[in-house]
Amino acid sequence: MSDDDFDKSCQFIIKLGIAAHGYGPSTARLESYLIRVADSLGISGVFFSTPSSIEFAFSKVGQTWQRTHVVRLPICDFNMAKLSHTGELVDNLTSGEMTISEASDRLDQIAVLRNPWGPFSYGLSFVAVAVGIAGLLQASFWETVASGILSLVVYIIFIATERIGGRFSESLPFVSAYVVGVFATAINLLVPDLNPILVTLSAIIILIPGFQVSVGIIEIIDNRVEAGMARLMSGIVFLVKQFAGAWLGIASIGLLGTSNAEFATPTFFFMNDVSVGLYIALLFLGVAAAYQTLVRDLLWVLLGCTLSFAAVVTSSAYLGVEYSTLIGAIIAGLFANIWVRMTGRPTSIVLVPSITVMVSGSIGFRGLVVAAAGHSDQGMDMFIQMFTIAASVAAGLLVSNTILRPKITL
Repeated sequence: MSDDDFDKSCQFIIKLGIAAHGYGPSTARLESYLIRVADSLGISGVFFSTPSSIEFAFSKVGQTWQRTHVVRLPICDFNMAKLSHTGELVDNLTSGEMTISEASDRLDQIAVLRNPWGPFSYGLSFVAVAVGIAGLLQASFWETVASGILSLVVYIIFIATERIGGRFSESLPFVSAYVVGVFATAINLLVPDLNPILVTLSAIIILIPGFQVSVGIIEIIDNRVEAGMARLMSGIVFLVKQFAGAWLGIASIGLLGTSNAEFATPTFFFMNDVSVGLYIALLFLGVAAAYQTLVRDLLWVLLGCTLSFAAVVTSSAYLGVEYSTLIGAIIAGLFANIWVRMTGRPTSIVLVPSITVMVSGSIGFRGLVVAAAGHSDQGMDMFIQMFTIAASVAAGLLVSNTILRPKITL
């Protein structure tokens, strides 16, 4: 390989890594994928990824010295549409259907593609998730309506922080939870039976980092301690900011004592009527839209969510929360691995939503609320349970990958 070809290959992999990092793959998947691309281009590569950085090291085959490149990156959101297009691009490159120059141009095109779910649909995804969760938590009619309306407030704040950026972006968890807490408690003055904590949790739950905590523990178990600890601590700090904002928002109206301890007992709540199907459908559709899932992948995502969620619900009748979550994670992992073998598409497209609908971030939030209300023992037990359930998710995915070895994709 000439020096010029080597330079072009290295520059493309750096560009690919930065782009893919911004679309939300896990550390393990991104590193494995970059190694696969480097091998296909005939160069040796070593890569270390964290939620906020990537280290690249390249060398020609047979050489001992390396060329390194380190880049710091913002913590990413999930965008399954662009992740899917990026996976297809690399498949075309490694199969010889596309040159490096063409692939680089295609990366630029993917970066500016419009999301399949526009601003209006994306806003509705906040409402769908909030209403779905409120319904599954056995919220009353007015609590469900209030949750849906206040989720739009969360969406407006979210869009504002994205556009303004900087320090205001870092304040998203506190500001959104504080504003929702104030509004929910103010509504409680007009509707005395309304539970402001339930409404606040339902409205902000789309931002609660339960999946991030779970992925952090998965990466730690997978011996990627630096990336896992960074992701885990980031999730915990985000959760604490949300709690502080919600607590202060409720306290600002002087009604902190209205919190309902019964609300914080189980992990899942279900109503004994046909409306539960509607709430589950809203939750699944909201998650799929929030992750910008392509329309052609929508049915597969909904099927994966249904299988994992049904496994958790069915097994919870006979097993504890941790064991039922383990079963759900095994089903989600097996479905994702089978789907990837059938389609060759990125695993994250179906795996991330399936895990999201059963992760435990809300348990940690409720644990903090219960502790603040004076039930410190119960609150801390629930907060610790969040980590136990996240570990169950990690164990389930490890078991599924042992049963059926996953294909290397994003």
